[in-house]
Amino acid sequence: MTATMERTRDVLANWPYPPEGGWTADDLDLLPQDGPNGELDLFKRVELVDGELILMSPQRRFHERVIANLRYLLRAQAPDSLAVATQMDIKIAPRQRPCPDVLVIDAAADDDGVTCYPPSAVRLVVEVVSPESEHRDWKRKPDIFAQAGIPHFWIVEEEHGKPAVHTFELEAHRGQYGSTGIFRGKLALDRPFPVNLDLADLLR
Repeated sequence: MTATMERTRDVLANWPYPPEGGWTADDLDLLPQDGPNGELDLFKRVELVDGELILMSPQRRFHERVIANLRYLLRAQAPDSLAVATQMDIKIAPRQRPCPDVLVIDAAADDDGVTCYPPSAVRLVVEVVSPESEHRDWKRKPDIFAQAGIPHFWIVEEEHGKPAVHTFELEAHRGQYGSTGIFRGKLALDRPFPVNLDLADLLR
């Protein structure tokens, strides 16, 4: 039995308890899509935050629609040097492997065979807030992304059935994000690349 096979076995041996030594970013590549007891798609959408394996709940239609449309709109405006992905991991540290809803990455780092990207290749991360992710999206993930040096961070939340986008840029001297605006109706920014959005298009 190879070391990888042994680790895969050990990772799930005492599910739902974590493996010996806790979960690591590399463990996520060993997880099957279905759970060890036949739970369909149990590990289809997971992320690792502070060493905690987070099983993400089913998406609301608002969440899914915003992600799909934002990816399309950003791809249409991004320069050739950048690519846009959805729900791909960023491998930040041994116990930090978050899975943002939308990512803008260096095109040179894009590859159909990867399961995650290094933070150095990421220009923008976007989280679409859902009830179960609200605390992580607003409180914990900004710190994780800022400490990883990711220059831009957006949060999309629902306000009275419409999207509102909160945008942030990394202030390197502070190691934290500073607000660059709250956008309702229209969004126009010069960084990380010139982008103009009619936010009503996020729900089409």
